[in-house]
Amino acid sequence: MSPPNHPIRSAHDRRQRRLLVVLAVGFVVFGAAAGALFYVSQPETLRIAVGPADSDDHQLVEAMAEAFGDESRTVRLSPITTGGAVESLALLGAGKADLAIGRGDLGMPAHAQTLAVLRKNYAVLWSPTGAQTKGSKKKAAGKVGEIADLAGRKVAIIGRTGANLELLRTILVASGVDPDKVATIQYGTEETEKLAQDATVDAYLAVGPLDSRITVAAIAATSRSRGAPKFLPVETSEAIALKHARYEAEEIPGSIFNANPPWPEDKVETISVNHLILARKELSEAKVAAFYRQLFAVRDAIAQRVAGAAHITKPETEKEAEPAVHRGAAAVINGTERTFLDKYSDYFWFALLLLSGIGSAAAWLRRYLNRDDRDDTTSHRNRILAVVSGLRDAGSEQDLLVSQREVDAIIGEALKRYDDGAIEQEDLAAFGLVLELFDHALAERRAALQGDPADQAKTSAPTLASRR
Repeated sequence: MSPPNHPIRSAHDRRQRRLLVVLAVGFVVFGAAAGALFYVSQPETLRIAVGPADSDDHQLVEAMAEAFGDESRTVRLSPITTGGAVESLALLGAGKADLAIGRGDLGMPAHAQTLAVLRKNYAVLWSPTGAQTKGSKKKAAGKVGEIADLAGRKVAIIGRTGANLELLRTILVASGVDPDKVATIQYGTEETEKLAQDATVDAYLAVGPLDSRITVAAIAATSRSRGAPKFLPVETSEAIALKHARYEAEEIPGSIFNANPPWPEDKVETISVNHLILARKELSEAKVAAFYRQLFAVRDAIAQRVAGAAHITKPETEKEAEPAVHRGAAAVINGTERTFLDKYSDYFWFALLLLSGIGSAAAWLRRYLNRDDRDDTTSHRNRILAVVSGLRDAGSEQDLLVSQREVDAIIGEALKRYDDGAIEQEDLAAFGLVLELFDHALAERRAALQGDPADQAKTSAPTLASRR
């Protein structure tokens, strides 16, 4: 056994200490990488404001959140129940929600952008064509056949939101009717029978999807009480759409509300406004793109539970719209979404440069930590060079054998240190040059002692390769 302070033992101990340091650093790097991977792979939870409770919008969002959570996906939803779309948009504007459900013609927060169209709401105007309700004290008046006839009349609006009232005013102004000359009354969506019994009403307005049960129920109720409906066309729909980016010119198909008798009998011009899923502009492109892809991946599954999900469509990106389409959704729709490498190529190059710098620093650190080993290697070479110098004074074959045994011992130590990793490959190459010098000096001195240069090849000492 080598003594405690033996150079081979000390080199072995240093090698073990370096190995432990490398293992410790490796474990730290592996742990950091595993932690980062775990963090990145966690689903992103987005807060979505919707209301009121138990409304169609609320039920749809609840089904959407459940569908997102059923599978291992990148995005999950956390619904925030509000009193209605106005409150939902306020939460979005205050940064207390990431997403919100709201109608496109409501007051929007400055940084709200469209993510998807939840449904398209059509303005449906109609008037009763039957006789005045029995017992009414209102004087009979001419029937309402078009929007221009609404001056001096009363319109019942289904839904108590101010957005419906503003939409009616927009239609009246575009049709040349002073809104101040048209009386209005608003009924709740659950008050269709009460609305139908109000004999003071000359026309009705409903705003919703064409298959809305509220609109269909209101038309049916008024037809029972006041006679068949006369649908009023919005003949200025295209002009309204040009002046107001949040409205679109549309047509109500014939027989959409009833087949026999057909309501309406033929297509009717009107305007529509989108009901939107909105996102904050600051929400990252990657998060919005992930939500958009996931939404349309589960849309059919949601539609099996909530019929309204079938109306979810992508927003228009080819024309200017209000609110603007979020860049994350637009990238997916237009096929311009950047890949992982596109987004992070600059970071990769920086990482490569950083790793190169770390590698250089590690090499310097390694050489610094191995400075004692290099000193030992230099000492071994110097010892062999000293033996080479002593060969010139060797007076006998016995002296040559002693020198050769000494060099063999030095070679044994060097190879042992090389196996332990204490000597680098380039240091071993330099060590080989010194051994080659010793071989030549030994051969020359042996030839000189024998006095016969021709025997040099037969009596020369073993080479470095034979010693190894």
